[in-house]
Amino acid sequence: MSGEQVRVVFTPSGLETKVERGENVLAAARSLGVDIDSVCGGRGICGRCQVTAPTGSFGKWALEVDSSALSAVGPTEANYAGKRPLKSGHRLSCQAQALTDVVIDVPPESQINRQVVRKEVNLDGITLDPTVRLHYLEIPKAVLGDDATATDLIVDALRTQWDLPGARVANRLLGSVHAAVTSPDGGATVAIRTVDEAPMVTAIWPGFFDNPTGIAIDVGSTTIAGHAVDLETGDILATAGRMNPQIRFGEDLMSRVSFVMMNPDGLEELTSAVRTALAELVTELSGEAQRGADSMLSITMVGNPVMHHILLGIDPTPLGAAPFLLATSNAVSMPATSLDLPFDNAEVYIGPCIAGHVGADAAAAILAEGPHRSRTTQLLVDIGTNAEIVLGNEDGLFAASSPTGPAFEGAQLSCGVRATNGAIERVRIDPDTFDVRFKVIGQDVWSDDDTFDHSRPIPGVCGSGIIEILGEMFSAGVMNSEGVIQGSLALRSDRIVEDGRTFSFVIHRPESGAELRVTQNDVRAIQLAKAALRAGIDLLFEHAKIDSVDDIRLAGAFGAHIDPAYAVGIGLVPNGPRGADAVTSTGNSAGNGAVRMLLSQADRSEIERVVATLVTKIETATEPRFQELFVDAMAFPHRSESPAAAASTQNRRRRRPPTPPPQEPTDV
Repeated sequence: MSGEQVRVVFTPSGLETKVERGENVLAAARSLGVDIDSVCGGRGICGRCQVTAPTGSFGKWALEVDSSALSAVGPTEANYAGKRPLKSGHRLSCQAQALTDVVIDVPPESQINRQVVRKEVNLDGITLDPTVRLHYLEIPKAVLGDDATATDLIVDALRTQWDLPGARVANRLLGSVHAAVTSPDGGATVAIRTVDEAPMVTAIWPGFFDNPTGIAIDVGSTTIAGHAVDLETGDILATAGRMNPQIRFGEDLMSRVSFVMMNPDGLEELTSAVRTALAELVTELSGEAQRGADSMLSITMVGNPVMHHILLGIDPTPLGAAPFLLATSNAVSMPATSLDLPFDNAEVYIGPCIAGHVGADAAAAILAEGPHRSRTTQLLVDIGTNAEIVLGNEDGLFAASSPTGPAFEGAQLSCGVRATNGAIERVRIDPDTFDVRFKVIGQDVWSDDDTFDHSRPIPGVCGSGIIEILGEMFSAGVMNSEGVIQGSLALRSDRIVEDGRTFSFVIHRPESGAELRVTQNDVRAIQLAKAALRAGIDLLFEHAKIDSVDDIRLAGAFGAHIDPAYAVGIGLVPNGPRGADAVTSTGNSAGNGAVRMLLSQADRSEIERVVATLVTKIETATEPRFQELFVDAMAFPHRSESPAAAASTQNRRRRRPPTPPPQEPTDV
């Protein structure tokens, strides 16, 4: 070792460390607590520790990385022939040495604590009417002297057997028509999609085929989640998700827009990253559903406007400043291959955006939750890196976005992690002793239960746990209404510890390793995110001229796991007459809406009409009142609300079952 120090940054976690030049990447990861899989002890045998080292400019970390950042491939890697093939561009982290500052991307398959994606689908009331249908045709044998072509035989069979006159066959299928019309059983199956009011044959199989499949995808800033769906039955065949690889270019939307602005090839890099991830995801879904690539006929996608533009290869920089001009707000359709997806027979439909930073994901959430079909007013909040808010009923809807950033998802917090196995997700603080008990993802019992496995690592606190910690700290008096941790209580409990010029609260002291603390900076990060979200809600209330609602729905990967009592207790959402009883968690509403778009032409038409005629976009960035409302929302629970809301949180907590029903995490 030379003694020279180099920086190693790991994505998607964003953690970084300095190590001596020549240290291997796996050792650097372990020293930092980045969990890279390895079962061979770093001998270069198992192949589980594969990573990549992207090159280029990384403005987020002020790094310029080239191909010399890692040591050259040595004999162990060159001769590696394990059960897990070494993918192109991948390195074995146990063999690769850091020679200069480097960014290391740990792919999902190499992570021990992978992102837990828990997404369900609610299709109540949907009528199955997908845009593509299968038709079996009996094909008459060609007769010598008849000038009919193979295509003519298919078109004529559609007219006579299915009353579909004027059908056309997609040009790319011309190489397949002969095999189809000469099938030994005398038949063929075709997929029909209506294009410009005329039936178009978009796929063809010799003989009988009956596995029409589609995929619905929510392209989030942090997580990309998808479902493989049987288009005939509506059954969910497979569900999968992965981290959005764009995180390495910036965790929030504006940092990605800035990356495009500052780098000549920035848009191309971001577009390539998300399309590659999507191709991997749909391939995984196809495999898990046990459906071949040729059976994939339709794909729907939704996402916020920045994700929408980058996916389509459209410059997102106009979204970085007022007037936040979209290239288009209309739904768009295109062949899957035009987005580099490996399905020749599939058409992609991307739902309509609303305006500004309120995108197709918000439109999909509206479709799933149905405020436009309700006589009573509904507040729908999709909480993510960019929170989207919808308020209204059948008479009209107001929509806004709030830049909450990644704090709610555990990012940028000293103790924060994303929702991985072992992460703390539920917390209780005794108001008298300040003792803490908690529940982690992957264990169904609380930490004070005799059966709790204390030997398992606890990497940190995920978003729902952070919300409960703040609610409990406020209820117990550890933190005041301004969000200040009360250092005067340090004599009363050793959990309140001095931390520079402020104080921190200790959540967990493991037998070995660093303790988990909530610092004053952590509180402030959540406080800022909470205030941004709540100010957006209050602004819509003012435009709607209402004071409260009795139907509040929390959506998104984060919103789906918040205890409603704590959402009210810290002032994340308004405390109305029904208190926390007005709040429900709806799961991945955007993903549900994407599935509805996949299965129903009527639902596609419905949401396109709603976006065009019923939704009024309110721009928080240019509203003078937003800043005033933001200041009021910085307080816990809110400047206009009594601390009684926190008391209701505690009472609600005490009457809830001590252990919530277990949820089975899904590793992806």
